[in-house]
Amino acid sequence: MIIGTFNPDVETNIAAYFYGRSQNYLWRLLPRAFGEESLKTADRAAKRAFCVRRKIDFIDLIAEVSRDRLSDFKDETIDGAITKWTDIDAAIRRAPNLRQVAFTRKTFSGVLHIKRRWLEIKKRYENRFYTQALITPSRIYSEAKQNEWDEFIKSPPEIDRAYSFNRFSLNRSKAV
Repeated sequence: MIIGTFNPDVETNIAAYFYGRSQNYLWRLLPRAFGEESLKTADRAAKRAFCVRRKIDFIDLIAEVSRDRLSDFKDETIDGAITKWTDIDAAIRRAPNLRQVAFTRKTFSGVLHIKRRWLEIKKRYENRFYTQALITPSRIYSEAKQNEWDEFIKSPPEIDRAYSFNRFSLNRSKAV
């Protein structure tokens, strides 16, 4: 499971699929971590097929923000506009054999609410499955970033149970 912060579904912030904007490199990082070719320029169907095959799901930490308090879509701005958190616990309950959860933000300067929420989730589940905050896939691609994503994908702690997802969601956040 990959937890992002929030991607408002508004006209000026459209992504064709999760992490799909041009300045985001998740679709290069993630497939390469599995030893596959980049999907950065692939269509939605190819990205979704990859996720289904690799049993990857996405969810946003934040369910809603106040549109009136958004001047841009930076996490620092969103952090002050949160009106509703996503029920991550419910998503985890629907995935009883979950092995790994990544949060796509490693630094927490300027995002106190987001930091607090992620740390609550991490603490609640760290003895059940592997959790890690990773370098954001946004802005630039680098080998150091790729190495961190590779390590997360390839080296989870040993778990005694088989991994399976009960569903593949297309969770969408909204600005209200």
